[in-house]
Amino acid sequence: MPAIAAPPDVAAPPPDATRTATNLASKVLTPGNGSRHPRPNSRVTVHYTGWTTDGKMFDSSVQRGSPATFGLDQVIAGWTEGVQMMVEGEKRRFWIPESLAYQGAPGAPRGMLVFDVELIKIEQ
Repeated sequence: MPAIAAPPDVAAPPPDATRTATNLASKVLTPGNGSRHPRPNSRVTVHYTGWTTDGKMFDSSVQRGSPATFGLDQVIAGWTEGVQMMVEGEKRRFWIPESLAYQGAPGAPRGMLVFDVELIKIEQ
């Protein structure tokens, strides 16, 4: 299956991206339809695609055709922080600095990572 093309702003967050105190940048691509946000330990179901800043896709539930369900306390810090800002139905692009991603772990993507995340459901 071919890789999903990287967005044009994959190299760096655009000027209109929102930044948190931890330097996580994000931009709402599609507004959601709820008011409830996940908690740091919520289980969520999402569709996502991740790229490195040179445009290489390294993971995608969209490409696999199956959404992923996991606890927000089981993923990289950038996901734990970022997905809590979302509501169900929302799609958001995140620019996650390495300090909130894999921190140079062997075998993991390095540097800032870009993810498109769609929050399908907050399980709990």
